[in-house]
Amino acid sequence: MASITKRGKSWQIRTSYLDIHGKRHFKSKAGFKTKKEAELYINELNKTASQSDDIGSTIFKEYFDDWAKTYRLPNITKLTAQWYTNTSKQIDKYFGIRDIKEITRRDYQSFINAYGKNRSKSSVSKLNTFIRSCVQNAVYEDIIPKDFTKNIIITFDKSKTRKVDYLNLDEIRRLTQYLISGLNRHFTSRYMILTALYTGARLGEIMALTWDDINFNFKTITISKAWDYTNGGGFKSTKNESSNRVIRVNSEFLNILKELKNNNSNIVFLNQYNTIPSSSAVNKTLKKSLKTLSIKRDGFHFHSLRHSHVAFLLANNVDIYAISKRLGHSNLGTTTKVYAYLIDEYKAKSDVVIDNSLDTLTQDDTYTERIDL
Repeated sequence: MASITKRGKSWQIRTSYLDIHGKRHFKSKAGFKTKKEAELYINELNKTASQSDDIGSTIFKEYFDDWAKTYRLPNITKLTAQWYTNTSKQIDKYFGIRDIKEITRRDYQSFINAYGKNRSKSSVSKLNTFIRSCVQNAVYEDIIPKDFTKNIIITFDKSKTRKVDYLNLDEIRRLTQYLISGLNRHFTSRYMILTALYTGARLGEIMALTWDDINFNFKTITISKAWDYTNGGGFKSTKNESSNRVIRVNSEFLNILKELKNNNSNIVFLNQYNTIPSSSAVNKTLKKSLKTLSIKRDGFHFHSLRHSHVAFLLANNVDIYAISKRLGHSNLGTTTKVYAYLIDEYKAKSDVVIDNSLDTLTQDDTYTERIDL
């Protein structure tokens, strides 16, 4: 379907047609002096299209949508799909009917600058990741000769970028002891909070735990599914393949979980109402607990427990690679990126240890000078 719109004093068209091979192409063109001139152009294009090999224009936004539909949307969650929809809207808002072949690296940098003016670094980086994958595909398909997203500088609003919020070691211990002191197997929110502190698992992963996932002999918890709490409940796949993992835990924590085995269900955290506590209910319990302990953390929520778990492991000198695997990250880069602020804090402490260790290179008391006889 063709569309004709007026932009300022001129007219522009957006249409599609099939070439001689039956392949559909998109065409956009601006600068027509009158609407009649634009209509004549569309008619002529449709008339000659079936006789031409000319691939015409490929509107950036429409190419992105087709690429996402073909290569991304079939295998992602609804939440991630919404990100692709939002990215498409941003492309359309900024580039309109611009042909992807016309876009330069300077154009794209200006787009990133405009988008990042009032957004966080993570938001800009995510949008750029989606678009860059699409553009690289366009290069591979010979739609464009160069990747105009290469070496782009991510610009963002620093005030919108939040640091990872977490509890310190003393606060983690106090919260853990407080939760244990008031456990009641009929109300499972406290057990879920403790699970996050002991494992670093995501809320959806914890909600979906069944007794089949817990191995009391080997002291492990298997994460192989998640709970779709944003869409009415039910099991679903984990965030991605790397999220499927086995987490080692201690006997003390497993003994706490055993208290729930009296529930007549395979679902671990089913409460007395035969439901799994909602995100709202668990966060309410968490905030109430922190308030009772006089721990002030504005904006602290359930996912912050995952960050606190990482802080605890780092403080206890656990290797970052082991932490990454425990969290279910696809690669080490994801872990170091998300927890850069935390890692830098503990790096300063490690530097002192390294400094003291290096001093021992010249302080070997067992060294004796060799004497030639």
